[in-house]
Amino acid sequence: MARSKVMAAGLLLAALTPGAWAATAEAPGPAACPALLKHTLPRLQDEKPVNLCGWAGQVVLVVNTASYCGFTSQYKSLEALYEKHRGRGLVVLGFPSNDFGAQEPGSNRDIAAFCDNTFGVRFPMFAKSTVSPKAGGTLNPLYAQLAGRTGQAPKWNFHKYLIGRDGTQVSSFTSAVEPNDPGFVRELERLLKTE
Repeated sequence: MARSKVMAAGLLLAALTPGAWAATAEAPGPAACPALLKHTLPRLQDEKPVNLCGWAGQVVLVVNTASYCGFTSQYKSLEALYEKHRGRGLVVLGFPSNDFGAQEPGSNRDIAAFCDNTFGVRFPMFAKSTVSPKAGGTLNPLYAQLAGRTGQAPKWNFHKYLIGRDGTQVSSFTSAVEPNDPGFVRELERLLKTE
């Protein structure tokens, strides 16, 4: 009972703090954690570890981002999508990366400030990582699984993966597909309606 009150207070505080979002080491709620989400990764703002199982049972949109890209304006439509559908079970997870055109050269702190000040991003963002196997370095394990599952690794910034509530359905969308693209929205709606 005491633990529930502490978690509820933490979620309330996170909801009241601009740019903040709650994440716990354990997955809240009854949903079992699918293999695809069994990763703990550092969040952007303070590099504290976040267990992705906290979003089990939700539709998860994973997108690799960059601050100085022709697609950077997609932050605005990603945030709008998140605000519109998060009550229905959508979460957007952003993963900054410097893999393509060196378009994300800043520190995690620089990226966090840019996202907040320029686009008012409130969806969860994670520390800068490598998302392309061609970039060298240690590949983000979530991206390794997503590429393996779909056969498509990101070729540029703002590549999108939609993961169904059960963690088994995964769709891949290229950077040029905007978050308000009719085909993308149809797939999102289909996944949101799936229990």
